[in-house]
Amino acid sequence: MRIVVHCCCGPCSIYPFQVLKEKGWEIFALFYNPNIHPLTEYLQRRNAFIEVCKYFDIKYLCMDKDYNPQEYFRLVNFRENNRCFYCYQLRLEKSFYIARRGKFDYFTTTLLYSKFQKHNLIKDLALDMRTGSKVNFYYYDFREGWSIGQEQSKKMGIYRQQYCGCLYSEVERYAKELNS
Repeated sequence: MRIVVHCCCGPCSIYPFQVLKEKGWEIFALFYNPNIHPLTEYLQRRNAFIEVCKYFDIKYLCMDKDYNPQEYFRLVNFRENNRCFYCYQLRLEKSFYIARRGKFDYFTTTLLYSKFQKHNLIKDLALDMRTGSKVNFYYYDFREGWSIGQEQSKKMGIYRQQYCGCLYSEVERYAKELNS
């Protein structure tokens, strides 16, 4: 079975890659994350993603030409309280499109590795968009391997980000320091 795996970063890809390889999947990794801000953060995450793909010998595509944070900002403008929905939608639609165009059997996302993401929302969105298609969404709760992936990323010495990716999550992460 062939699967497109949307990847948000290197560390979050480690455990899902391990699981999928053990299950015999042919993996194609996709880095499409116009939500990541600023560009320097995007580049660090992209480079860590590439390093992990090379470590696991996985074919990958970085959609750098489609890096357009303005698209993300337009999408969430005045919808900040529901920004995760639009962010998931944007990235899952691209993953589904790549999977369908490449005649893959399934698509999934490493967002399902994070204990900070909204799994039910991700799952529902992906299942809705694949309706009527031959491409299926593969749901797996990769959170079970959270500590394994974190430990492996430390051993590999790859870049580990401090916030989800968007400007809003960066502010939420570091605003605590303003008030201390």
